[in-house]
Amino acid sequence: MAEEHSPPLIPDQRREQLLKHLRRDGVLSVQQITQLLGVSHMTVRRDIAELERQGLVFSVPGGARIASHLQSEPSHQAKTLIEQPEKQAMAARAAELVRDGMTVYLDAGTTLLAMVPLLVHHTSLTVVTNDFTTVDALMAAPHLDIIHVGGQVEPSNRSSVGRLAATVLRQLALDMAFISTSSWDLLRGVTTPSEPKVEVKQAAMECTGSSVLVAGSSKFGTFGKYRVAPLNAFDTIISDSALADAAAEGVRASGTELHLVNT
Repeated sequence: MAEEHSPPLIPDQRREQLLKHLRRDGVLSVQQITQLLGVSHMTVRRDIAELERQGLVFSVPGGARIASHLQSEPSHQAKTLIEQPEKQAMAARAAELVRDGMTVYLDAGTTLLAMVPLLVHHTSLTVVTNDFTTVDALMAAPHLDIIHVGGQVEPSNRSSVGRLAATVLRQLALDMAFISTSSWDLLRGVTTPSEPKVEVKQAAMECTGSSVLVAGSSKFGTFGKYRVAPLNAFDTIISDSALADAAAEGVRASGTELHLVNT
């Protein structure tokens, strides 16, 4: 009697199987996936690209991983030690958007802090921030107007958060708000594990004419417990050129302008 073979899976079934394996194992190599699904390397890479466009998985060198849950954000001190070339390049691109006479918001974070030396040549510029290190850096530029929003102090990130900070922000009319994040992806947008940060970021986005997300590719594919905004709520996203092609396609498909900087 001839041996019976199961019919080949249609693409949607195969991708669902791939998701099932990734949810179990977290990360798999292309070689492992070809063995699990019994398909070619080319088919696996196409499936990974399609699932990445949907925001369901994220490519890594030689394989793919499922979205990871960010339990807590690194401290300000820890952030200053990593990815300096990428941060400088993204900050330079963000600073190109600023014009004399604007009122701009700089969210807390070391990437946006790197914008400060690039803004001091402006005239009639007002910089609003919740970041104490940014305020310290701006003290050397007395020709700029500086507003710190106050509120509950978060010592580890040298910033202020919570309702009081958000209330001050809502009294202002911003031309542009630069928002930072430690976690973002296509499905959940910008998220954070810190609930007090949510209202501050949302308030800045509510009272501005243009919202700009500045976030490195290494933070893509992670998510926190609290949702700030979908990616299409931003007018512009600035990231680095290491962002996977499929992820970039997904961002652009949402209607948001994407700038990828080289380092």
